[in-house]
Amino acid sequence: MSSSSPARAVTRTLSDDPLGGTVRRTVLPSGLRVLTEAIPAMRSVSFGIWVAVGSRDETGPQAGAAHFLEHLLFKGTRKRSALEISSEIEAVGGETNAFTTKEYTCYYARVLDEDLPLAIDVMCDAVADSVLAAADVETERGVILEEIAMHDDEPGDEVHDLFARAIYGDHPLGRLISGTEETVTPMTRRQIQGFYRSRYTAPQIVIAAAGNLDHAAVVKLVRQALRGTPLDTDPATPAPHRATAPAVRVQPATTLVEPKETEQAHVLLGCPAIDRTDDRRFALGVLNNVLGGGMSSRLFQEIREQRGLAYSVYSYASQYADSGVFAVYAGCAPGKVDEVLDLTRAELARVAAEGITEAELARGKGMSKGSFVLGLEDTGSRMSRLAKGELLYGNLMPVDELLARVDAVTLADVNDLAAELLARPMSLAVVGPFESGAFTVGR
Repeated sequence: MSSSSPARAVTRTLSDDPLGGTVRRTVLPSGLRVLTEAIPAMRSVSFGIWVAVGSRDETGPQAGAAHFLEHLLFKGTRKRSALEISSEIEAVGGETNAFTTKEYTCYYARVLDEDLPLAIDVMCDAVADSVLAAADVETERGVILEEIAMHDDEPGDEVHDLFARAIYGDHPLGRLISGTEETVTPMTRRQIQGFYRSRYTAPQIVIAAAGNLDHAAVVKLVRQALRGTPLDTDPATPAPHRATAPAVRVQPATTLVEPKETEQAHVLLGCPAIDRTDDRRFALGVLNNVLGGGMSSRLFQEIREQRGLAYSVYSYASQYADSGVFAVYAGCAPGKVDEVLDLTRAELARVAAEGITEAELARGKGMSKGSFVLGLEDTGSRMSRLAKGELLYGNLMPVDELLARVDAVTLADVNDLAAELLARPMSLAVVGPFESGAFTVGR
């Protein structure tokens, strides 16, 4: 741990966005990065600590460690008990929470602007200096096992995990973020502590804040809050964002069925797609909007509005550093699954062969731009944008540039991608009252 005088931090202005505020970035000597967006018109601030560690970074026996740790970091530090961590923020009307994904973990708070110093101190303390008491490990183990059991009772969620396994198999991207009863039950405090100290290092962490704030003041408060903690380390450079090569090896198209006595069947049909750095992601966003991105989409109109076969039907694209998926979800009566799948496959084949229209292109682009800009109406989404830009891409794309990239998508861009993507063999995941061999692979 560093005991010398503070080394020099490096600060630069990233943008003065007309649709937002001034964005600044400081790299602390430890390699930890602090990004802020100053929005004087707001009276609140969202503050987040983002760690470039998720469930895909676990070994098989560690499955669920990142999520387990997320629970434990709010349970007490050398300075605060679990009650003090929550009560200090709630006493000023603020809120805290956290979530774990396959590639990163986030801890955040939202408070009035005047209470930002308190939020920084509490959140930095919790993330940097948790004691991981043995009793708390056992308590949270029980909570997580209940969470896993509850998840198993939600077939609409379970089908997404089943689909991930169909695409990625035993690769960490195919595993449950929460881990399983078989991995969480025997996990020891020592294993979790080792994961914590080896993975939660300053170069892997991005702190982001958005709202009515002063960048220099935020940096000063962060440095004060981390002084004397395990994140107050010797000089280092920030970790590079996750590599995109080699690409994740995916499974051949397969069908997985989870037999379960449910009133509704849940189905996911999809295929491997592109990673998040692929420039075609803007065209994919437009294509997704046209196919199943809203009430005017082809699949929603065909399956729900015209035929009344499903209450919920939509498509989505998920992207990782080195992989991605495109999929269509539908929830329907078990007796209607075959018809829903036939219609879905037919529509995907039609778009692959014929493409979309100019009118659909315009609507899909409008949806992409509108949803992005409207999503920036609160400090939480702006804070997330800062952190994800830094963690996932290594840069922050200005709002105007992002909108221009969407505008630049052509009909040929979308149709070429559709012809390639939607003609791929499709994997199928089904949760419902069916035998495991009830469905065949392919179109």
